[in-house]
Amino acid sequence: MSTPFTPLYINGEWRPASDGATFDVRNPATGNVVGTAAAATAEDCAAAVTAAAEAFKTWERTPLSVRRDILIKASDILASKKEQIIAGLRDETAGTDDWLWVNYDWAIDQMRDMAGATMLLRGETGPSIIPGGQTFIQRRGIGAILSIVPWNAPVILTVRAVALPIVCGNTVILKTSEVSPRVQAILVEAFAEAGLPKGVLSCISTTPKDAPARISEFIASPFIRKVNFTGSDVVGKLIAKEAAQHLKPCVLELGGKAPVVVLNDADLPRAARAIVSSALLNSGQICMSTERVIVQRGVADTLLGHLTDLFKRVKAGRPHVDGTNIGAVFNQGSAENALGMVKDAVKQGARVLVGEQSRQGAILQPHLLVDVKPGMRIWDRETFAPVLVVAVVDTIDEAVDMANASDYSLVAAVWTKDVHKAFDVSAKIHASTSNINGPTVHVETARENGGFGGSTGYGLFMVDDWTQLQMIVLHPEQEPPYPITAKM
Repeated sequence: MSTPFTPLYINGEWRPASDGATFDVRNPATGNVVGTAAAATAEDCAAAVTAAAEAFKTWERTPLSVRRDILIKASDILASKKEQIIAGLRDETAGTDDWLWVNYDWAIDQMRDMAGATMLLRGETGPSIIPGGQTFIQRRGIGAILSIVPWNAPVILTVRAVALPIVCGNTVILKTSEVSPRVQAILVEAFAEAGLPKGVLSCISTTPKDAPARISEFIASPFIRKVNFTGSDVVGKLIAKEAAQHLKPCVLELGGKAPVVVLNDADLPRAARAIVSSALLNSGQICMSTERVIVQRGVADTLLGHLTDLFKRVKAGRPHVDGTNIGAVFNQGSAENALGMVKDAVKQGARVLVGEQSRQGAILQPHLLVDVKPGMRIWDRETFAPVLVVAVVDTIDEAVDMANASDYSLVAAVWTKDVHKAFDVSAKIHASTSNINGPTVHVETARENGGFGGSTGYGLFMVDDWTQLQMIVLHPEQEPPYPITAKM
């Protein structure tokens, strides 16, 4: 049986790389080749930019109802591709059934919500400062957008990076992850089948070796007007630096180190279940994953007992083969990096309550640590793995200080039965979104999660981020006195 091949999609055409180059895509759990993908050349990328720039001229003027209807139709088509999505997630990312709802149900719902964003693309009108004049402020598309999307939630994150910019009147070049090109291309297929005009969306894949050069070429193009990137802060800084050379704005969603503050009056069994769910879902490879727990001393032993029991019951492996709960992490290097953080923390005084401090390839069993503190790498840096650390404090003020002892600012959670205390503590935590008595892995349609700068990045995936305001001034019919010429 031949392995699937994922081509490029440029100017409405699926095609191989111009030089025929490809690369292998491997399953992170087995290391087996599960597909090949086209490795785009500089010429391919230039063709995508040209197509996007040309398509913007007409797409930005397309009636809102047409954009809305295409998005709704694409969501219906995506809904019909469930088996393809399941196969792609399992093959390329070792995704589990618990993660399918995010990359299928949630993705479809978000596309339909985004179709409704056309109702937000309204302008304003008002009187000019000149008597008899009028001002017209219109919300318009920006231009060609470069969207660089990761592998860990490949469908929903591709929807976020592509669908809303398109409905706002932009054209998009999707640069897929080298890990998950096939499953990300499924969304592109849905748009193509829905009748999206050629050039409005292109899909580019390339090798890790060539990616830096291809991205630099994209950013340098005068036709690329804005960049969005979801991924690590290390790569995000490089992209921000590249974009800054060309004064290009960015939306950067670079990860998190989500803290959960558990106060003495919390519902501990429920808090523990929510914490473990958000710590271990998708093997901890979510930007919103719970990575740090700060608990008041009065309930620390009880909470640790609940966490320990739940952690011991979760096993990593190949869920579709051996019935385990969670799958492998990104690759063996990712597993080794997280394991190195665990071992470094132990050397500095942390205790391992659950976990064998070993791995089997890219399969890393859940690890639970206590007596962890700021300054340890496992506290300061995102592990992106099934690892959770716990710190014990005496006062609420200490808990807030510990939660804020991080360069990340994406999401947080607070557990307490006192609603006033919950709002007070949430407001003091330096996080874009705080959840009261709920998991950190949570997104509302009212507003996307985003960062306050630092290692989480900045910008949101909202209408304001993918439009710009253009003002047109209608001067009065009667000519006013112009400086200099009025005296002539």
